[in-house]
Amino acid sequence: MSTYSPPPYARLDVVYADAALLAVNKPSGLLSVPGRGEGKQDCLTARVQREFPDALAVHRLDMGTSGLLIFARGEAVHSLLSRFFRERRVAKRYLAVVAGQLAPPAGEIDLPLICDWPNRPRQKVDFSLGKASLTRYQALHYAPESNMSRVELEPVTGRSHQLRVHLAALGHPILGDELYGGMAELLAPRLLLHATDLWLPHPLTATDLHLHCPAPF
Repeated sequence: MSTYSPPPYARLDVVYADAALLAVNKPSGLLSVPGRGEGKQDCLTARVQREFPDALAVHRLDMGTSGLLIFARGEAVHSLLSRFFRERRVAKRYLAVVAGQLAPPAGEIDLPLICDWPNRPRQKVDFSLGKASLTRYQALHYAPESNMSRVELEPVTGRSHQLRVHLAALGHPILGDELYGGMAELLAPRLLLHATDLWLPHPLTATDLHLHCPAPF
């Protein structure tokens, strides 16, 4: 894997903000939270806390993934939002560009996942020891000239690298994926995976909140 070279610090792309929470568009190539070891302290959480000192990360996106990341404003809201994620009260949608044409064009990928410890952080399908993992997909467009498909993804569970492993296991790796893409890694300058939508109850008002951030690809 390449050395960590985060994108230059720039103005935060704040999609939503109120007294309870923030939603920020994370750029590809930036860690969500500090990484292990020297030189990995620059991350979206650190950048957000420069402007919003009370912000606390509630969930994460892979370094290569861009898109919506929610931050709680304070410990009490953090506890509530963390519970919403644990109880699967937060619905998520992602957009990806994958190799090949999906058939059928819509369906579910139900494959149990576990960490591939000798090769971590890689994950793998394991029918004996893996944790139940479910992804729903819907093909949006197929480009025959490049043999690539735009796909909407819904992770029902939230395992590490779930979307990336599931698509690769289906035979349609996400373009630009350095861990699971194979030759598809070379077809894009970044991982073509973006968190586009989140639906959740507002932690203070309980009203339905829909957050949207269009993909840059």
